[in-house]
Amino acid sequence: MSSPLVVSLGSRSYPIHIGPGLLSSSLIPEGAGSRKVALITNTTLLGPYGTPLVRSLEEAGLTVETVALPDGEAHKTLDTLNLIYDALLTASLDRRSCLIALGGGVIGDMVGFAAATYQRGIPFIQIPTTLLAQVDSSVGGKTAVNHPKGKNMIGAFHQPRAVFADTDTLKTLPDREFTAGLAEVIKYALIRDPDFLRWLEDNMAALRSRDAGALTHAIRESCRNKSEVVARDEFETGERALLNLGHSFGHAIEGALGFGTWLHGEAVGVGMLMAALLSQELGHLASSDVSRIARLLRAAGLPMKLPDIPVDNLLPYMAVDKKNEGGRFRLILLRAPGAAYIEDAVSRDHLRSFLAGAPPSLASLASPA
Repeated sequence: MSSPLVVSLGSRSYPIHIGPGLLSSSLIPEGAGSRKVALITNTTLLGPYGTPLVRSLEEAGLTVETVALPDGEAHKTLDTLNLIYDALLTASLDRRSCLIALGGGVIGDMVGFAAATYQRGIPFIQIPTTLLAQVDSSVGGKTAVNHPKGKNMIGAFHQPRAVFADTDTLKTLPDREFTAGLAEVIKYALIRDPDFLRWLEDNMAALRSRDAGALTHAIRESCRNKSEVVARDEFETGERALLNLGHSFGHAIEGALGFGTWLHGEAVGVGMLMAALLSQELGHLASSDVSRIARLLRAAGLPMKLPDIPVDNLLPYMAVDKKNEGGRFRLILLRAPGAAYIEDAVSRDHLRSFLAGAPPSLASLASPA
């Protein structure tokens, strides 16, 4: 196992451990930094991963409260969050206790928010079990739950003590969830890393076959890119907003369809292609650039067709995007593959016209070079 990456945030810096076998290592009990912990997972992961981890933690001398939440994006709500608070209060966890988030992005976001708010803030660690969570949501301290009017609208910044990305958990990840995670991997390359973009173009087949070496490299490069940005802009006052490429469109798709209908990565994949098309319309990207991006998304197995959603159902979700300021849309677009920027001069009418004119099928964009 290689040395951990570090998210450099002064006294709140923390390691990102990446590799196989981490769930059974001594690193997790040591990383908790407390003798009393609450392991919070979902009902799907409790048996295969939760129970063995509880046993490992107890063998290390920790007292463990276990909480199994319902599985899925549809349960990323304040009502579910209260189940965590109820369990913590019942078990008399205090400010020196530590929460352990075992699961994908939904669990990580909810547990992080519970840790940020329980007794005004207690420690937590992230153990992401999906590709999307390992490369994105477990790193950077964004925590939240959804509101019916918008995704992740109720939340806080709260950094974990450590992240443990056990690549063995990806072996049994359903194909659809694995593919959705590739969207966030591609995102980093499109935002700021042309070398990583070329690597992905050359190695997508190996990634889709879950080659261990390719996966470890992709996860590490994704986390490196994110940690560098987070270290410079922890609270998203500037550069960190670039990490939301595809998310304005993607969150709108998720919300308009009903959270959980499309996976987050699926919506972000289409959202990135929409961002590329708008960038082309504004004169920043050539059609060959859009085709290149579309080919990579198609090679990853991501959706290449817009869901049938009326424009007037998408715009309200885009209007409450957290990046917006002063009533203006702020979109993350591309000046080139590997170079993202913040665009705040697209009007509501322009956006409406763009969405109305977008082709339902985006597969034709992935034409050969």
